[in-house]
Amino acid sequence: MDIGVFIPIGNNGWLISTASPQYMPSFELNKQIVQKAEKYGLEFALSMIKLRGFGGKAEFWDYNLESFTLMASLAAVTERIKLFASTAVLTLPPAIVARMATTIDNVAPGRFGVNIVSGWQMAEYDQMGMWPGDSYFGYRYDYSTEYVHIMKELWENGACTFDGKHFTMKDCMMKPMPANKIEIVAAGQSPRGMEFAAEYADYNFVMGSGINTPTAYAPNNAKLMEAAAKTGRDVGAYVLFMVIADETDELARAKWESYRAGADVDALAWMADQGGKDATADANSTAKHINLPEGAVNFNMGTLVGSYANVARMLDEAGTVPGTKGIMLTFDDFLVGLDQFGERIQPLMASRTPAQMAAE
Repeated sequence: MDIGVFIPIGNNGWLISTASPQYMPSFELNKQIVQKAEKYGLEFALSMIKLRGFGGKAEFWDYNLESFTLMASLAAVTERIKLFASTAVLTLPPAIVARMATTIDNVAPGRFGVNIVSGWQMAEYDQMGMWPGDSYFGYRYDYSTEYVHIMKELWENGACTFDGKHFTMKDCMMKPMPANKIEIVAAGQSPRGMEFAAEYADYNFVMGSGINTPTAYAPNNAKLMEAAAKTGRDVGAYVLFMVIADETDELARAKWESYRAGADVDALAWMADQGGKDATADANSTAKHINLPEGAVNFNMGTLVGSYANVARMLDEAGTVPGTKGIMLTFDDFLVGLDQFGERIQPLMASRTPAQMAAE
């Protein structure tokens, strides 16, 4: 089972709280995180793209780096770990992203992939005059379908002629072509999003859910496998979990409860407002899921809270769900959390091989 890290390209990571660790994003911070991940044998690191934060007392995600330039920089200071950058499809033309990806593959041969972000937060794009209107919610995966088709054709053939509803390519040239396959990641949770992933992606991120319920995401995996069976393609799930660990369950739980108590209500209200703008959203969509009121402080992602031994057991349990190819981790404190994972949790995991654990 692959293990990856969802690096903190935005301030304060994935806890919308004034009581959680507060920090700004930087190249130096993310370099240390990815190099630690590589040292401990993790297989991949992914950075999101976020163009406007949620505000509030913590100024949550008001400070963000840019994904492709960050991952290109990290490619030059790593040796083995795979790196995924994210493209917000409304902001960058597919031919440019295809060329950017090819360039990074030249820096880190065989270690680069692209995460497709169709977009759910209108304010990110409206502030730049790039929002096509709310009708986009209904056709965003059709837009992304054309987008990825163009990139793949350029990577495979070095040229693309295409007359679609959203894009037109007139003998568009792109050489050199990448020497290695550039994998595609998607993150759709709705039936249409999983249909898109099954047709075009190599992996689809699936949201874990609940506190210490490591297999609760199994129904979403089943939906992804069903969609992939229709296309005949091998598309695996990368499941998102937050880890909050300590020497004992009690110490870990105390941290989690303090983060919840410090929830940034103004930032959460902004996220809820943005997430509610898509009138067409399926109940399983990302925007709906992350705004569920019982756990929005951590985007309602699956969260494993406990001692090192119990977290290791729960990660192993999560890996038994059919269709799971990997788990992508976030931490309350990334530098501390990665050391805890590498030195205290991973050695207890049956799903991690000796070679992975000896990578350092």
